Amino acid sequence: MSLRQKSDADRRRLIVVGLGYVGLPMAVRAVEAGYSVVGVDTDELRVKRLGACDSYIEGVDDARLMAVVDSGRFHGTTDYDVIDGFDVCVITVPTPLREDVPDLSFVECAGRSIAPRITPGATVILESTTYPGTTESLLRPLLESGSGLKAGADFHLGYSPERIDPGNPDWHLENTPKVISGIDSASLRSIERFYGDIVERTVPVNSCRTAELTKLLENTYRHVNIAMINEMAMVARQLGADIWQAIEAASTKPFGFMPFRPGPGVGGHCLPVDPSYLSWQVKRLLRQDLRFITLANEINDHMPAHVVGRITRGLNERGKSVKGSRVLQLGLAYKKNTGDIRESPALVLARSLLGLGARLVVAEPHTDSYLVPPDITRVELTEAEIRAADVVVVATDHDAFDYALVEEAGAYVLDTRNRCRGERVEVL
Repeated sequence: MSLRQKSDADRRRLIVVGLGYVGLPMAVRAVEAGYSVVGVDTDELRVKRLGACDSYIEGVDDARLMAVVDSGRFHGTTDYDVIDGFDVCVITVPTPLREDVPDLSFVECAGRSIAPRITPGATVILESTTYPGTTESLLRPLLESGSGLKAGADFHLGYSPERIDPGNPDWHLENTPKVISGIDSASLRSIERFYGDIVERTVPVNSCRTAELTKLLENTYRHVNIAMINEMAMVARQLGADIWQAIEAASTKPFGFMPFRPGPGVGGHCLPVDPSYLSWQVKRLLRQDLRFITLANEINDHMPAHVVGRITRGLNERGKSVKGSRVLQLGLAYKKNTGDIRESPALVLARSLLGLGARLVVAEPHTDSYLVPPDITRVELTEAEIRAADVVVVATDHDAFDYALVEEAGAYVLDTRNRCRGERVEVL
């Protein structure tokens, strides 16, 4: 069957490679839209949990997952041999940094694994964050050599950056505009038809490189602005000013200002990683430095150390040292109301305090126990735990925490998220 002969009615078998924060919502939504979906992941525990309708992603609750499994149109597996004959494949695997160098080994592995299983008329879409040129220069040759087919002539290929925001109650896969691209016009049309079934609005761009840059631009913008606010926060207190009130006051300006807020650093897959993908590619190809990104990395990476310094000074003022002090840290995730600890500055903060000899305990209601490092002791947030602590550190501002109790019972509170008030509370 040629590309033009394949009808929309035939395009209903989807493969999702990678079942994390991006892949699982995609798989679930596609089943709800009428697709038969096979999800492939190398993590056997994830696959077992999916089979038991036990979700590990906040955006997909157990009831929604059960409905998808009960439909008979979703199957999770670690075995690529069950994916022959797919119509659409979406690759959503991790793209971490290794010693400040992009690691695309997961994309390469996915490409090699699906290539022999591509049939004429199929569509392959990369969603993993990466630098401009990856889809066409890295993934395309892998798919063509492994399949014996030609992208464009025999199968469709494109890129669509993920825009998942874990824990966001308002914006999710369905209602967030989806940037899409293809290596040619036919690929773009096929990709647009697929995402038209999944999301409310698609935003086509003229090339895969433009789509790849779009993702990096979005997160570099946030990364640089957060760094600027973090630097302001480090000096505002010394100037006798309240950075939090200044942000709120500036936000009343109806034009020319967008609020960003300080914190103990940046985390998740996007902000600590994506800008470095862009700066690495620019340095490699153009021999130029993106100085804003370098500076933003330095400032944001320094924030956990800045928080440790604030804790150290606060304890010293109370006649105590970090070593031997009991520290109750609220939150381990990188953002509120999610269990995601990828690249979390709260995790860096916890390990820094442990390294200084603090008796650290952490309250974290969202992160699965098996994800919490074994050297970190986890506790429930109770009045007894608060009163036993020499300092309570608000690292992640989960709504589940009782901040009124923290204000009342805490002898010394350092709040990096501006959730607490009171005479014994210091804010970042």
